[in-house]
Amino acid sequence: MAGNSFGNFFKITTFGESHGEAVGVIVDGVTPGVELDEQYIQVQMDRRKPGQSPVTSPRKEYDVIRILSGIFEGKTTGTPLFIMLHNKDMRPAAYDDIKYTFRPGHADYSYLKKYGIRDHRGSGRASGRETAGRVAGGAVARKLLENRGVSVIAYTKEIGGIKCHTFNESVIEQNEVRACDPIAAVKMIEKIERLAAIGDSCGGIVECRIRGLHAGLGEPVFDKLDAELAKAMLSIGAVKGIEFGAGFAAAEMLGSQHNDEMDSSGFLSNHAGGIVGGISTGEEIVFRMAVKPTSSISVPQHTIDIHGQEQMIETIGRHDPCICPRIIPVVEAMSSIVIEDLLKRQAALHD
Repeated sequence: MAGNSFGNFFKITTFGESHGEAVGVIVDGVTPGVELDEQYIQVQMDRRKPGQSPVTSPRKEYDVIRILSGIFEGKTTGTPLFIMLHNKDMRPAAYDDIKYTFRPGHADYSYLKKYGIRDHRGSGRASGRETAGRVAGGAVARKLLENRGVSVIAYTKEIGGIKCHTFNESVIEQNEVRACDPIAAVKMIEKIERLAAIGDSCGGIVECRIRGLHAGLGEPVFDKLDAELAKAMLSIGAVKGIEFGAGFAAAEMLGSQHNDEMDSSGFLSNHAGGIVGGISTGEEIVFRMAVKPTSSISVPQHTIDIHGQEQMIETIGRHDPCICPRIIPVVEAMSSIVIEDLLKRQAALHD
């Protein structure tokens, strides 16, 4: 199965299935001599794990990591980091009833068509559980970026049509949906709970900001900074679209409105989202992602089984009624990996 690795100079390879023995990541290209311990990574794992609140999956995974290689006396050695998380709360038998039936919105049909076999236990590799390895690897990248003065922050901008109208960074980790507007957060939670009560789900929009990055990062033409970030974000199963800066609103703007003018102090606006020509401008990088509604819902839906026979299906189990709150650390992780990878690439070009 190809496509399990991401990055070049800083590279992660994730492994494991939703209801298998373990999930995890191998991280290569780690700068040697950096102070790093399991607790630093665990902070990010705790942000991603299920069972955090009534608006997330009730699956009880503590996601306690073990670093099996790449650390000596509290510092990175430059050799591959091997990070493992054992699955504890697996219930594969819960999926026996849908073993031969395709769930709408899931990768059941496409995986079977590609491989001729599929792991029906919670979607296997197609499960959101796979992102645990990404977050662990991304935490390593985050640590390296901290030493460079670069920070990454993501948050919920919209859920179920309810939009944030203010931006208050201090409240993001203080509400269950990780929204940047505390008033909107209350309404979002209420909507998610109403939908969960009838077995349905909703999606939303997540925004990310990258700060402290100097101008000049990114490769022209095919390996543009925004292209690399877009690939990283679209590799997350729930993400269905991405825009940078003004994004799709640029289609309704005039050139005189969209262009970011400059004076002696720098840029006067940031409609480009901090990237022009695929290269960072030194401004804050800003992008947004469309996150689809959770596919696992208990509302009856039409489908077929592996024999092509029409069926009705209800997906009963432990699922997030909205993925936005738990996708936040995944977005930050993948963003961190992209930036650290490109920074290492740039450094190699100048050696």
